[in-house]
Amino acid sequence: MSKVHVTTTVNGDQAEFLCEPRETLLDCLRDKLHLTGSKEGCGTGDCGACSVTVDDRLVCSCLMLGVEAEGKEIKTIEGMADGENLRPLQAKFIEHAALQCGVCTPGILVASEALLKKNPDPTEEELRYWLAGNLCRCTGYDKIIRAVMDAAAEMRETS
Repeated sequence: MSKVHVTTTVNGDQAEFLCEPRETLLDCLRDKLHLTGSKEGCGTGDCGACSVTVDDRLVCSCLMLGVEAEGKEIKTIEGMADGENLRPLQAKFIEHAALQCGVCTPGILVASEALLKKNPDPTEEELRYWLAGNLCRCTGYDKIIRAVMDAAAEMRETS
């Protein structure tokens, strides 16, 4: 099978890679671009560990083909990095002990950031609904919800 050349933007930088037509975006991010923050938890789009945004739309990268990234704007968990400084979401996850093993954390952070970009003042019900596609087997969801709600409040105060 011949490889396909893909040109895309990942975390603000132009990226190019060759991939098989059947390779997932998750595999391309991890294996071709060495962005290993997104995790494969299930490979069926049920856990959210591989969540990224594509053109500001939250997607499970295990369900998207790498070739579909052509010309798209992709943001991964690595795109949240701000040098040495933590973003409010990251700081609140630490403060609220909203992570343990770390498999789900990248996807939950990406999903939470996508929600807060669309709706900077979500209700708890809206947040729980938004994060329903992200499974966490370690912390339970209360700490995660508290961290995101606290970060949203802080972000509103500073904007």
